[in-house]
Amino acid sequence: MVTALEPSRHPLAKYIHQLEQGLPMLIHSDLRVMEVVGILKSYGVVLDAYSNNLNYIAEHQFLNLFPFFKYFNGKVTPGRLGQFWWHDRINYEYAEYCMKSMFWHGGGGLDAYVDTPEFEEAARKAIAARWKNNPLMLGLNKLFPDYLLEQTRVMAYYTGLGQFWRVMSDMFITLSDRYDAGEIKTTSDVTQHVLAGLVADAAKPITYSVDIRGEKFDLIPESAGITFLMDTGVPYVEAIFFRGTPFAGTISFNAQASQISPDQSTFTYGALYADPLPVGGSGIPPTLLMQDMRHFLPDYLMDYYKETGRSEQDIRVKICKTFQKSMFCVTSAALMGLVPNGIGPDTLEKQQENREFFEFWMDRLLPSQIHVVNG
Repeated sequence: MVTALEPSRHPLAKYIHQLEQGLPMLIHSDLRVMEVVGILKSYGVVLDAYSNNLNYIAEHQFLNLFPFFKYFNGKVTPGRLGQFWWHDRINYEYAEYCMKSMFWHGGGGLDAYVDTPEFEEAARKAIAARWKNNPLMLGLNKLFPDYLLEQTRVMAYYTGLGQFWRVMSDMFITLSDRYDAGEIKTTSDVTQHVLAGLVADAAKPITYSVDIRGEKFDLIPESAGITFLMDTGVPYVEAIFFRGTPFAGTISFNAQASQISPDQSTFTYGALYADPLPVGGSGIPPTLLMQDMRHFLPDYLMDYYKETGRSEQDIRVKICKTFQKSMFCVTSAALMGLVPNGIGPDTLEKQQENREFFEFWMDRLLPSQIHVVNG
């Protein structure tokens, strides 16, 4: 007969016990469910655009040193140029911010693979073909042999994040459809939907090929074994939800005074920690995401925002607060998918392993907004 573990004494024990029972860190209420599903519907639409553009850049702007039209997906018209200059467009810069954050923080199989001899060999063949008739670039490549190689690694991250977001976009749109059909009623339903999606696509291969003058170059072949969940999903959660990067324009950071930790693993600038109030100010990358999402909010969520607080005057702050709630649901799903022994293991030893796993992550969430979103 299995003896249950003693209650955790962790400061966030309440949330540890919820995760152990398969419940999300976001406490249920009908209002929270409405907010989370609504914001993820909007987020899914935005991620569709982000994903398409990242993949377009990786496949069609390969080593383009001056990609003036990279945000146009190959469709440059006077009308679209006018929209771009008038800022009536999707802010693809945020997608690149997330990509660069992932590239900087690293982690996972994609990060390891782009440093392998196999990738370097394939990359150098593609580089040689790309600049075949350009002696200047070939000469520069000999003088600085790591520059174009590093840019090729960046291209791999463009498509890696693009393919990851492709799956997440479809997942969030389907979540909204199920909510509209009355199938999603609790925050647990939201988390279980995301968890099921993550598990279903966990082994989905991440591949990358470029076509140069009719010749195909496999930079990340399927044989490399790069997969959706462990090699792009987990590094994404680590880099964007937990670590992030300090936002220029909000505070003056003095690195010499250790106001920025030299240890990237201790960064707490991610989505789970961010103060929603500065959102809307210049220099804040998430402002771009909130601005994009406001255009695709479902009517029921927009009506709720109009009826609360300052109506639409502080809508980006409201969107950010709601988005954080949704990210605690998504993070809960990720942790449930990664827990060593699944939810509700049948031995005390396995329960203890799970407890230690959840306590480790709760240590990292101590300074997060977890109490605020559940307030």
